[in-house]
Amino acid sequence: MPVFRHHPPHVTTVTRFLPQGTEVTPHHHDVHQIVYAGRGVLTVTTDAGSWVTPATRAIWIPAGTVHEHRAHGDTDLHTVGVPLEADPLGLDRPAVLAVGPLLRELIIAYSGPVSRRAEESRRLLAVLLDQLRHTPLQALHLPRARDPRLAAVCAALRADPADSRPLAALGAAAGASERTLARLFRAELGMTFPQWRTQLRLHHALVLLTQDGPALSVTAIAHRCGWASASAFIDAFRRSFGHTPGAHRALVGPATTPATAAARTRSRPRRSASP
Repeated sequence: MPVFRHHPPHVTTVTRFLPQGTEVTPHHHDVHQIVYAGRGVLTVTTDAGSWVTPATRAIWIPAGTVHEHRAHGDTDLHTVGVPLEADPLGLDRPAVLAVGPLLRELIIAYSGPVSRRAEESRRLLAVLLDQLRHTPLQALHLPRARDPRLAAVCAALRADPADSRPLAALGAAAGASERTLARLFRAELGMTFPQWRTQLRLHHALVLLTQDGPALSVTAIAHRCGWASASAFIDAFRRSFGHTPGAHRALVGPATTPATAAARTRSRPRRSASP
């Protein structure tokens, strides 16, 4: 990752509107951070890979982790700084968290610009952290390959998630055997080749569901992402996110809160260095 910025604790809790395509440059914080897209889809990238956060998920970023963001679709970004001594998860790596209705409202309320007494804010944060202790982790991480042969295969599939070639054919183009690549997928990425490709296709589907312009049909998205049929895509999407692609569009649609409506009036350029 390129040269990164350090941000002090006071900028880690905020609500911002990120227009489609906005990139937040690499940076890190001295405290832990919860990153949540109340609208739109956000990807968070570190040296270890990418995490994706639709409206039913949030991303936990441990203190000191260099990371960058990218908004897919107009995105309402909510971030919550968590003091080191109040860590409810005990994780040393980013993770995707399930966000139910109560946790969603707590994140939005705590990250908003409403003026509160210090004691009221402490109570709100305490409830939020208590909810996090009971929040399941989600497998929405797309690890980054290190081995150049494996990285070449992953890059080819990122460029075209609909590429349906088997691992042997992909390996022939990258100069590695199917057996070697299968071993590398398990050793470096912690998952099998089919599992990684499914994760990649789901990430790509989330982006397509939030893109600007005329909405693509579920069938068109299924084919662009490599599923043989819309029903197979819907089934995989429901298993991962708990709802259908059609329902997902409603979740990431134009709903706003007073905080995000105010933030949109102060939208920033497409490349930003905070938070």
